[in-house]
Amino acid sequence: MPLNLNAYLGIQPDALQVYSQRAEVLAANLANADTPGYQARDIDFRAALAAADPAGAPSGAVPGPGPVQMDTTSPLDLTAPGSSGALPTAQFLKYRIPLAPSLDGNTVSSQLEEAKFAGNTVRFQAALAFLEQRFTELKTAITGQ
Repeated sequence: MPLNLNAYLGIQPDALQVYSQRAEVLAANLANADTPGYQARDIDFRAALAAADPAGAPSGAVPGPGPVQMDTTSPLDLTAPGSSGALPTAQFLKYRIPLAPSLDGNTVSSQLEEAKFAGNTVRFQAALAFLEQRFTELKTAITGQ
């Protein structure tokens, strides 16, 4: 009986990729906390993960609106020069509504970004632990130990 590894692992590999990309976005926000005019950004995790899962959202989930398409004015809007290409989640990258923007137009709140980064890290580690457990189960099934 063949094993469909994608079905066995579930959405966790896609979640790891989105968590990793979100960590990059949050780190960029933190790095630009003192840059005048910088707008804090974040990834719409729920929409990005739903798009990554071919079956859609998990069962019982309330369907949301479709993914928002971002209009660009330049090919460099989504990627930095010399990068390998746009993030797969670039269409889900959104600007965060500031709680209290600074006078110079910067919308980054260091405390909020640090909290979101820590939460993202915990979720990344949980998804990684889940995958590790699944591979341990496979190893046990193959070796019989």
